[in-house]
Amino acid sequence: MSHYYESEDLKKFGDIGQHAKALADDFFKYYGNVTGADGALTKREKALIALAVSHAQKCPYCIDAYTTQCLETGANPEQMMEAVHVAAVMQAGITLVHSVQMQNHLKKLVL
Repeated sequence: MSHYYESEDLKKFGDIGQHAKALADDFFKYYGNVTGADGALTKREKALIALAVSHAQKCPYCIDAYTTQCLETGANPEQMMEAVHVAAVMQAGITLVHSVQMQNHLKKLVL
């Protein structure tokens, strides 16, 4: 049975320039500049951030890619799982902090 997400499709990511080569080239240059070397953050730290964002954005391709990259850059499974928990708690906090908007609106409507 075929699925929408096929892990083999990750290998086709380089083909995103098929109909917009200049834009894809710009993206890959930017991507390489951001993730390709240590800067203020190490490649390992960048990979952990990317793994967390991958989970928050629910991208199975990215989860696969950054799980591999995390291991290749020296992160261990405990660090990787903690990064995912950071993403999860951030999403929860972001949802909950927006309840302030609800409370403000309730005050206008009810009180």
